[in-house]
Amino acid sequence: MANVTLDKVHSGIHFQVKHMMVSKAKGEFHDFDVDFNGDFDNLEAASVNVTIKVASIDTNNEDRDGHLKSDDFFSAESYPNITFSSKSVKKISDSEFEVTGDVTIKDATNEETFVVEYNGKAKDPMSGNIVAGIDLEGKINREDYGLTYNAPLETGGVLIGKEIKLSGSFEFVIAE
Repeated sequence: MANVTLDKVHSGIHFQVKHMMVSKAKGEFHDFDVDFNGDFDNLEAASVNVTIKVASIDTNNEDRDGHLKSDDFFSAESYPNITFSSKSVKKISDSEFEVTGDVTIKDATNEETFVVEYNGKAKDPMSGNIVAGIDLEGKINREDYGLTYNAPLETGGVLIGKEIKLSGSFEFVIAE
């Protein structure tokens, strides 16, 4: 089996949530690792473990980032990592898969399913390495993980939506 490592320079994890019922607040995590075990030619037999460092959250607003790291949200000091551990991979089409596994945020773990698009493999002309690309999309309910902070709006509704949309793009280097 080939040795597979994440190319962090060409990878990213992003999120967005409704803000004030009318717009979207967006952000990303800068420090994360994806441990892929398997063969890109047989993704249904593969497994993946993801670790995201909460302290690396970036919403392009320092005050908001500090609030998200606080006990109102992620409690980053007590719970420094968000994790995902896959349980199954189901092929949907030639390039689409559903990956189901356990997401842990703070002290809550729930099973979630994400849609993954496998973009194939290519030879990197700069390094000569074979690389593989995967894109991920999914949604989670933040309240399922104890992230319940909110505030009512005068006009009705709440400050922050419950649904978090997640996306990721990952490039892996394959060493035979």
